[in-house]
Amino acid sequence: MNKESNEFNGPIQEGGRRSPIVKSWRWLLHLGFRLLYNELAWTYDGVSWLVSLGRWQDWGKAALPFIRGPSILELAHGPGHMQLALNLEGFQAHGIDLSPYMSKQARKRIVRNFYPIHLVRGEAQFLPYCHQSFDTVLATFPTQFIVDPQTLENIRRVLKPDGRLVVVIEGRLLGGGPIYRFIEWLFEITGQRQVDGSDGPMSDIWMEVDKRLEAAGFKMDLKTIRSEDSEVIIVVADR
Repeated sequence: MNKESNEFNGPIQEGGRRSPIVKSWRWLLHLGFRLLYNELAWTYDGVSWLVSLGRWQDWGKAALPFIRGPSILELAHGPGHMQLALNLEGFQAHGIDLSPYMSKQARKRIVRNFYPIHLVRGEAQFLPYCHQSFDTVLATFPTQFIVDPQTLENIRRVLKPDGRLVVVIEGRLLGGGPIYRFIEWLFEITGQRQVDGSDGPMSDIWMEVDKRLEAAGFKMDLKTIRSEDSEVIIVVADR
C-alpha cells in the first residue's frame, strides 16, 4: 500500500535479472498500484483499512511526535488524512502529489473540515518551493522515490537549516492468527515489506537508505513505535 510520487516501483531495493514470470508479476503489481492511486483512488481508504485492520491512519499519525513546526510539507499526500491531522495539531500543512485523483479527494476532505488548502500537483524530485521554506518534510508509506538522490536534494533545499525529514516506512500487525498471517503474506507477495527474515527491521536495505541520506547531508535515526498489536517503523533524518 505504498504511496507514490510518480509511479509505483515496488520496495526500495536493487534490481537484478528476473524470470518472465517475475517480470509479469511485477508488471501486474505496477498496474494495480497505479490504478489504486489514480482511477481507483476512491477505493484506497477501504483497501488500506482492510490490510491494516483499521490501523492505517494511526500508523501514519505515529509520525506526529517527531515533527518540527510550524511549517510542514507532506510528499505524496494521498487522500488527505495526514493533512487534516497536521492542521488539527496546529501545523501549517502543505502537500504535493502527482495524482489528480488523490488531490481531488484531499481537497474535498480539507474543505469539509474548514482548513485552508495548500496543495499542489507535482513530483518530489522537482519541488516547486523556495529554499528553506519548511521546518519538516513528511512522507508516509512512500515508494523508493523518497531516496532518489534528486528527491533528497530537493528536500534538503526546501528545509530550513535545522529542518527534519520524517518518513513512515511501514506498519506491521503483530497478531499471530490466520487473518494476521494472511495480511502479512499479502504484504510480502506485493513487495511491501522492506525487511529480511531477521527478527527486527534493520537489514541491508536500511543500510542503503542510511547511506543515501548521509550522502544527501542528513543524519538518520530509526524509530520503532510499538502498540499492543502492531508496530510502525519511522525514519527521522535531521538536516
